[in-house]
Amino acid sequence: MVNSEPSARVKKEGIPKTIWILGFVSLLMDISAEMVNSLLPLYMVTSLGVSVVFVGVIEGIGQSTALFVKVFSGAISDHLKKRKPLVIVGYMLSAFSKPFFPLATGLEALVTGKILDRLGKGIREAPRDALITEIVPAQARGEAFGLQKALDTVGAVLGPLVATALLFFWFSDIGTIFWIAVMPGLLAVLLLIWGVREPKQANATQVRKPFVFSKFKALSAGYWWITALGAAFTLARFSEAFLLLRAQQTGIALAFVPLVMVIMSLFYALSAYPSGKLADRMDHTKLLGLGLVILLVADLLLAVNQNRFTLFAGVALWGVHMGMTQGLLSTMIAAAAPDKLLGTAFGIFNLVSGVAMLLASVLAGVLWDSLGASSTFFTGATLCLTALALIWIRHRRV
Repeated sequence: MVNSEPSARVKKEGIPKTIWILGFVSLLMDISAEMVNSLLPLYMVTSLGVSVVFVGVIEGIGQSTALFVKVFSGAISDHLKKRKPLVIVGYMLSAFSKPFFPLATGLEALVTGKILDRLGKGIREAPRDALITEIVPAQARGEAFGLQKALDTVGAVLGPLVATALLFFWFSDIGTIFWIAVMPGLLAVLLLIWGVREPKQANATQVRKPFVFSKFKALSAGYWWITALGAAFTLARFSEAFLLLRAQQTGIALAFVPLVMVIMSLFYALSAYPSGKLADRMDHTKLLGLGLVILLVADLLLAVNQNRFTLFAGVALWGVHMGMTQGLLSTMIAAAAPDKLLGTAFGIFNLVSGVAMLLASVLAGVLWDSLGASSTFFTGATLCLTALALIWIRHRRV
């Protein structure tokens, strides 16, 4: 039976405590981030009067900033053979970006806050993923990444719920809610500093020069294939900000629009851990293909969007797709990368995905404004079919 011995060991000993703590750090930071993100697109469109194209540009720049930075933070963590200091810096930047939103009197401060938040995300994630890879046995990495993604996404569920409750019951001022979002971010930083212990790297080979391109030759063809596939996935799945805008078109009251992100994140969280465990036992290519089929159906439902049922069904399936694929792609990168270049490998993967995210978000905004919202989701469905074709071609050749 595949992976029977390692799986039994993990089942007996449990996931290491550090993975749980990192998961709860992510949970707290996601509460903070999603309290802001669930209201920010609507705030920009309704209160500041910016276009949907501009929302797409801001989302694309924000996401891409995070993903571009990962290649440098990952390489630096390989050079230092220390992951935790960079993870702390990343979480601190995201926490300290939150006051920019309630203090903003114009777009400049909002954009600055968004970039700082995403910069922090970019600095922390590649070293954190490398740290998870080094802590957990290879045969249980799917489960570990699934658990981390699940706890992270629970925060994404709670964040919009808290924002909705505050908006509906206590505060009509969005700026006050942005101030409250500062607190869970600071708690996340404190938990990380005091709760996470980085394992010692016995006889670790240090990467002397973190940015020498010749070392990329150590990355296999299989790694580059996974990186290209991750970019295709990102092109087919643009920013979730467009889910919020689609909900507004359906006629949902402003106070309840953040619940769209709650539904998406809830299904993400519920599917991430089981999918991670499944990834330790099932062919990865088939699981990725199934995830794309689910995204394809989600895009079609959101493109039609005849009523609230189709909206919520599409959003739920979008979340299932995320849960099935995000931890799986991390598991595949961890398996394909050499130990001494783990941070670099995660960084490059996310750099390529960053370019795809920028293109996808800007394209989505342009299509939305020029041809209508349905064209955005129909285009996403078409890109899903393209990615499925790539997987099928690869599967036939292997």
